[in-house]
This record gives sequence, structure tokens and C-alpha cells, in this order.
Amino acid sequence: MFQDFIEILILSAIQGISEFLPISSSAHLIIVSNLYDLKSSSLLIDISLHLGSLLAIIFFFKKDLFNLKHNQKLLKLILIGSIPLIIFGYILHSSELIHLLRNIKVIAWTTLLFGVILYFADKRKIDQNISTNLNLRSMIFIGLFQILALVPGVSRAGITMTAARFLNFNRVDSGKISFLLSIPALAGASFLGLKDIQNETLEINLLVIIAIVLSFLFSYITVKFFLIYLNKFSLNIFVIYRLIVALILLLTIYF
Repeated sequence: MFQDFIEILILSAIQGISEFLPISSSAHLIIVSNLYDLKSSSLLIDISLHLGSLLAIIFFFKKDLFNLKHNQKLLKLILIGSIPLIIFGYILHSSELIHLLRNIKVIAWTTLLFGVILYFADKRKIDQNISTNLNLRSMIFIGLFQILALVPGVSRAGITMTAARFLNFNRVDSGKISFLLSIPALAGASFLGLKDIQNETLEINLLVIIAIVLSFLFSYITVKFFLIYLNKFSLNIFVIYRLIVALILLLTIYF
């Protein structure tokens, strides 16, 4: 039981931290699963981890979400921006093409490439904000970029922030746009996971509850402090991290 708890703790930390930072949660989960034989890893645990992150982001932005009933424009933009990812995600998932992308070589190159793109996007001038500049055109642009997040290593948070920064949104608002778009994305991932196990018996055991709780805690803390970070610093630290990870993976693959 103790070993299972440690494994759930590791998986929860990876999911909760990397889901909302521009470093790709799927890539980190795949890398760890390749390095270690985690016996506690399963589809139900994976759903639990995503559910924990979903609950955390909903709880963190509960006031903003509650106010959406008075801001129908933002609600519609979030839904519209999520449509491309939902459609392409369903297609890749249903056709099982998604499994062809879940390998270390793909992760290495996408981690490198989109780390460099993030660097240049973050150098853009700042003169846009959510309240006055987020419109249908910009949200469709960000939503189309978000499709790339289906490839491990790209990072959903990273690519949406990259798109927002290319549109000259400030870092904090770029983060908020990314976080708001994560709600439909996480809900969709959880739904697809439940669809896969609809014919299986769902056993809500202690490990599942622990996974949800720990993922919630790691996710909530990450979102809180990442927004504080974005208000003071650039995204260079994440670019450097991505380049280091990519270099290690490429050396492992080709040498």
C-alpha cells in the first residue's frame, strides 16, 4: 500500500504541476512510465488525475466562472476556442492514431521545437488584455493552435500561451486564457477516458480518491503560484527547462 501511495504521489505531482505549466504533462507522464514500471498507473487513475486538475481549476476560478453568466461573450469564446481541440481529439482518439505519437522521439523534437517557439512568442510586445481585446478572431487563432497540444511534448498550456503571446496578450492574461481553456480540455479528456472503460466495473477505491485529492492540491498550488510568477518574470525558465529535457532525450535516442 505504501508503494502504491508513493507512485500515486509521483503521478499526481507530475499531472498537477505539468498540466498548467508550459512543459507538457503527457510528455512527462510518458517519460516517467518509460523509466519506471509504475504498477499503480491505470486508465482509472489517469482519469482521476485529470479530474483532480479539473476540480482544482474550477475551484480556483470559481468567481470568474460564476460571473460568466453575466459575461456571455467570454463564455461563448471559451466554448468556441475549445471546439477544434475537441473535434480533432475525438478523431485521433477514436482512430487510435494518438498512440502513434506517444513515443520518446516525438516528445524530444516537439519539446525542443515548441520551446524555441515559446521563447520568440514571449518576446512580443504587450498591449492586449482579456477584457478589451479577446474576440472571436483571436480565440479561433488560439483554439487552432491548441490542436497541436494533442501531440505529446507540445504542451497544451504552452501552445495556448504561445498563441496568446503572438497576439500580444500580456503574460498573466495569456495564462488566464490558457487556464480557462483547460476546463473543456480536461473535461473532454476525462469523458474520453470514461468512454474507454464504460464496459468495465468502476471501483472507486482509496487510491482513486487519493489520486483525485493529490492532483487537486498540486494543480491548485501550481495555478496560484504560476500566475504570481507570470506577473513578475518571463517564460525563459521554462524554455531553458524544455531545451535541457529535449537535449537529454535526443542524446539518449541518437547516441
